[in-house]
Order: sequence, then C-alpha cells, then structure tokens
Amino acid sequence: MKSNIALIGFMGTGKTSVGLALSEKLGTEFVEVDSLIAEKAEKSIPEIFSEDGEAAFRKLEKEMVAEVSLRDGVVISCGGGAVLDPQNVASLRRSSVIVLLTAPVEEIVHRVAQDGEARPLLDAPDVKARARDLLRSRQPVYLRAADYVVDTSGLKPEEVAEAIIDCVAEEA
Repeated sequence: MKSNIALIGFMGTGKTSVGLALSEKLGTEFVEVDSLIAEKAEKSIPEIFSEDGEAAFRKLEKEMVAEVSLRDGVVISCGGGAVLDPQNVASLRRSSVIVLLTAPVEEIVHRVAQDGEARPLLDAPDVKARARDLLRSRQPVYLRAADYVVDTSGLKPEEVAEAIIDCVAEEA
C-alpha cells in the first residue's frame, strides 16, 4: 500500500493550496518539492533558473523528489516539470498515489497572475500562448504518470482535497 499522495500538474493548477488542504484533512505532513529546492540552494527558484540554469534546477529537483519519496505518510507537491524526468516518476511511484491536478489555460494564467510569484518558464510576451504550448507538450507525460486526474476548475482547495480523498479511498 502506498502511503504518500503526490500532486503533479502544471503551474497554477493548485498543487500547493490543495496539498495544504489535503494534508490538513488527512492529518499528515505537507512537503513542497520547490520549497525544499530553494532551501537547499539558499536562493529562490527564479534565482536558480537565472543564475544556474534550468539543468541545475532539474538536478536539485531530482535529488529532492528521490528524498521525499522515501518518506511515509506525506502529501507531496511536485513542481510542474518534475514528472518530465522518468526517474522522478519512478521514485514517486514506489511510495505514492500520483494525482494530476488540471485546469483550463485561462484559469491557470489567471491564477498565476494573481499569486504574484515569478514564473521563469512563463516569461514571454504572450503568457497565455506560452502556457498553452507548455501545457500541450507536457499533458501526455502528466497523464502517463498519473494514477488519478482531478480538475480543479472553479473548486475550492478543500473541495479538490475531498475529491482526492475519494479517489485514494478507492485504492485502499
């Protein structure tokens, strides 16, 4: 039986807010891979991208995913690109039910604009087109990695958390 729940999906689909709500409902620890990366690197994700490059970020990401996958009974929020690496998927699969969170591009762009966080991969003149292109290229990988898919459109994090609990209960 897998003891962790790993949330995957594109930026702005709610991995952090849903992860926090889910861990609260389950009484478990919440672990955010990007926060662990920033902590280890002692700089923000945008700083890692601009100063060290995406390859350096992905290397740290692989280390952190492997590390958190060894834990038991945690809710893991993965960065949007984490499952693009097959080794990360393999690490997560060993101990986690993998749940893909989705939302339409319009909602993603709106959420990302509202959170005020710098998103290096969306640094483009046409953010919506860039998000659509990235999402289109990543979607098949996300779907292959996922055990379950939950659309977060128009839902509160607590509602998405309940949907995830229902999915995972089927697995038990």
